[in-house]
Amino acid sequence: MSQYGSVQGRIRCKSLLNKVISAEEALKYFKHGMSLGWSGFTPAGYPKAIPIALADYVEKNNLQGKMRFDLFIGASVGAETEDKWASLDMIDRRWPYQTGKNVALGINDGHIRMGDKHLSMFAQDLGYGFYTKDTKTGKLDLALIEVGAVTEDGGLILGASVGVVPEILMISDSIILEVNTSMPSLEGIHDIVVNKNPPNREVLNITKVSSRAGTPYVPCDTSKIIAIVESKYPDKGRAFAGIDESSAAIANNIIDFFKHEVKAGRLPKNLLPLQSGVGSIANAVVGGLAKSPFYNLSVYTEVLQDTMLDLFDSGRLEAASSCSLSLSENEGFPRFLANIDKYFDKITLRPLSVANNPEVIRRLGVIAMNTPVEIDIYCHANSTLVGGTRMINGIGGSGDFLRNGYLKIMHTPSTRPSKADPTGITCIVPHCQHIDHTEHDLDCVVTEQGLADCRGLAPKDRAKLIIEKCAHPEYRPILSEYLALATAECIKRKVGHEPQLWDRVFKMQFNLAKNGSMKIKNWDIKIDLCE
Repeated sequence: MSQYGSVQGRIRCKSLLNKVISAEEALKYFKHGMSLGWSGFTPAGYPKAIPIALADYVEKNNLQGKMRFDLFIGASVGAETEDKWASLDMIDRRWPYQTGKNVALGINDGHIRMGDKHLSMFAQDLGYGFYTKDTKTGKLDLALIEVGAVTEDGGLILGASVGVVPEILMISDSIILEVNTSMPSLEGIHDIVVNKNPPNREVLNITKVSSRAGTPYVPCDTSKIIAIVESKYPDKGRAFAGIDESSAAIANNIIDFFKHEVKAGRLPKNLLPLQSGVGSIANAVVGGLAKSPFYNLSVYTEVLQDTMLDLFDSGRLEAASSCSLSLSENEGFPRFLANIDKYFDKITLRPLSVANNPEVIRRLGVIAMNTPVEIDIYCHANSTLVGGTRMINGIGGSGDFLRNGYLKIMHTPSTRPSKADPTGITCIVPHCQHIDHTEHDLDCVVTEQGLADCRGLAPKDRAKLIIEKCAHPEYRPILSEYLALATAECIKRKVGHEPQLWDRVFKMQFNLAKNGSMKIKNWDIKIDLCE
């Protein structure tokens, strides 16, 4: 028995007690080629005991590449599970978002087939059966769900995330539960709405961040449960780098913008519900708000990171809604558990299909803030593919919020480090090599250099402002020269609404690949690409 009780005590539906077995005994249910649905969203609330045991079995018996599975998970999970699986060639398909180094390597070297998708759309499409239409039964073979407890009626009390568990249960032939006794049951923190399929889908009755529209448990058909395993593995929440000078400057630029919008009457004094994406910059922005003049704040987002606790502790945050407690393993989770009574009633964990729902995001007027790989001068953004081809993680939920928010903000350093160039690689480019978010979706671009408010501006005006306010000083002349050349030539040909010179628009990126720097000497063309 752990300090938080026994697996038997957590299973209040006593008819299920005879399903309790060891992780090793549960391995018999896993066959090569199966499609699996896992709980979890970021490294929180994901199954650990069975995935770790199965990886150990494959490694011990030299079965690499001989036991491969399709994985459908709400987002990324801990490296000790799926990233270990990737290193053992255990993953065939992976939807829709990941962060593991081995998973990304497998995707980019062709071993793993990945599909990228807006997370709210992935959740609903999974429930519609779009991802299982080619399986024998039209369903997932097996659901692997981590829970904190099971109610008397068989309802599942989830852990530190919800993810796509409701949709997984809808379309799974069989279910295995992992009861995690390494942390207390979080019963009461979840608000579970199980969306019906069209034409019977109902309105989500969420009019404020703290609204409750569902139940504290996920309904479950207990006849599908074939095994229950105890897990004593804690969530491996990831830590982020400390707040550096650049991130702090970005945060200050955003806070100054909020002050301006409040003064102009376009935002209330307590702002509007905030969404902040995953990563160190997002963490810094929230940390900056913890020292800002804004009080009575609310958060409607998909992940709660460590600095959200700072925002609570500062007395500025009243309520937060999320899909996941994406807290760090050694600082965030211990801090949350040590002060659980202070935070518990102020946090609501929701399914991905609700946490990222466009209808709710628009109704609440969420202020969306996310980090891209690069932004171009016309306000298109690339969130996923370095060089237009190398997958990093996936689009995540950024598109859900950036298309539907009240204010849509993208923040990035003006440059990223480069071994060959002391200034680094510019994140403001003439044209993104891949576009996830279009000019139609974004309002503001922010770097440590400044903030470009692009609302109401025509394309060429946006370009001038982004270069002036957001580009690094050493790249401004290069970008300005390109804009002038493109404008002159396109206007001459009467195609100048959004000027681009397609024969040289990626010259900075080509120079980076060849010479290690994006600082080009000029925009001349030396080779006729049509020869």
